Amino acid sequence: MTIPTPHISAKENSFAKTVLMPGDPLRAKFIAENFLEMPKKVNAVRGMFGYTGTYNGTPVSVMGSGMGCPSMGIYSYELFNFYKVENIIRVGSAGSISPELELGDVVMGVGACSESSYAGTFARCPGSFTPTGSFELMLKAKNAADVLGVKLHTGNLLTTDVFYNDDNVGLNAWLRMGVLAVEMEAAALYTNAARAGKNALCICTISDKVFSRSESMSADEREKSFTNMISLGLSMI
Repeated sequence: MTIPTPHISAKENSFAKTVLMPGDPLRAKFIAENFLEMPKKVNAVRGMFGYTGTYNGTPVSVMGSGMGCPSMGIYSYELFNFYKVENIIRVGSAGSISPELELGDVVMGVGACSESSYAGTFARCPGSFTPTGSFELMLKAKNAADVLGVKLHTGNLLTTDVFYNDDNVGLNAWLRMGVLAVEMEAAALYTNAARAGKNALCICTISDKVFSRSESMSADEREKSFTNMISLGLSMI
């Protein structure tokens, strides 16, 4: 396949080596307009906004991934394999499974347990492929968190295909295994990065609690209030 691709209209060399990927394209727009210097829109196909600018003089891009493994799978694959992106840092939202997490806490996904079939379908391994983040990016995240004074919770995430899940029995099983939070994209991102020989890391802000649906952030808060996570991601470039 050549570029532009069916899903990204950007020209060659339009993306920096590192791309921050929120799920929401409006959050990508917010990051570009409020954190980047001289941001330029490089993609708007299907409303999936992508921008490239600089942060403290270093080139960086930000682009939405959409929701779920299929959408993340498409965009991260094309960025890694056609646009020569080396690092993708997911900056998204997650629901806490661990009772120790509060709204606004930042979680780094060392690995991505999953109920999705994405990794199995894509990797075609004879056993179970385990999607994990890049150790190089984890070290950068830890160092950046120390400098910024951000408490970084570290452990496994759960990548699910189901947002509205009332099966507390299943969630309790993940809790027993020490899984911190649930989201919808990390497993696909980590799988694509492994196959491409690239780096990926998922950093999420806790936006709701799966065992207490009354505790959650609004859509506007999700779009605009994840400052610690965004600053942490940008400090890693």
